[in-house]
Amino acid sequence: MTRRALVLGCGGTLGFAWTTAALAAVEDQLGWDARDADVLVGTSAGAEMAAFLGSGIGVGEIMAALLGEPADSRVTRHLARHPGLLPPLPVPVWPGLGLTAAALRGRVDLLAGLAGVLPKGRGDAGWLRALGAALANADGWVDHPRTWLVGADLRTGERVAFGKSHRTQLGAAIAASWAIPGWFPPVGVNGRKYVDGGTVSPTSADLVLETGVEEVVLIPPMSTSGGAPGRGFARLERLARRAMTRRVDAEVKQLRAAGIRVLRIEPGQAELDVMGPNFMDLRRRADVLRAVPPARIRAAIEQGATR
Repeated sequence: MTRRALVLGCGGTLGFAWTTAALAAVEDQLGWDARDADVLVGTSAGAEMAAFLGSGIGVGEIMAALLGEPADSRVTRHLARHPGLLPPLPVPVWPGLGLTAAALRGRVDLLAGLAGVLPKGRGDAGWLRALGAALANADGWVDHPRTWLVGADLRTGERVAFGKSHRTQLGAAIAASWAIPGWFPPVGVNGRKYVDGGTVSPTSADLVLETGVEEVVLIPPMSTSGGAPGRGFARLERLARRAMTRRVDAEVKQLRAAGIRVLRIEPGQAELDVMGPNFMDLRRRADVLRAVPPARIRAAIEQGATR
């Protein structure tokens, strides 16, 4: 049997919805259950999904809850809460200047450095901590032995895979991985502070290089190979997407150079038009779920399998 990793990228509320629909199509095409992945890596919204899968909750349950159908109560309770369309007014202090300094030294990219100059967010991550409490086992984590949730050290920009090299409670790890600079405050874990892992890498797919997997199913809502034009506010989103796509491209290149097959599933122009420029816009979630074309997912899988 193919040793397979599943890597789930950042993308906010709509990225989570898109990932659910895309992953459902991937499962159908591969005849595979995502919970059977040998390694689960999740960043930000991807960390939510990885936590669900690692705890034994399948994609079908998550899709049902998103569609308003009967589903596992842990999923429905979580999805009933939302941090809002826009962030609350931030605190006029700048905790992330270490990221900016790391960018000036070439340790992280420019996008991460720009995130470092954002003021401290005041968003409430309580719904993420509650999710962790609902999903965690007696050890405070999930049952899947290799479920890794990625955050970024606020001072150095170093990526940390909670569940791999760093142990903490599941709720704290999800909140740290989701701590979007300027929206949510940094999260303290074991004496250090962390922000959204997507600040440094949308996927951190390269973390699976030494795991012995033969194939990676890579689902990055915030990258689009070849680019995608945008109008109005969408142009700003596309600028960030372009930088994130370059990072994903580099990680895919590393994986393929190591002989690992990569099935890269990402949104195209039509899906991005449905999502709009604000990936936290809950009003678009139902439309996003319907926008993922199974035929394009199948083509992406076939392309990846032949490279």
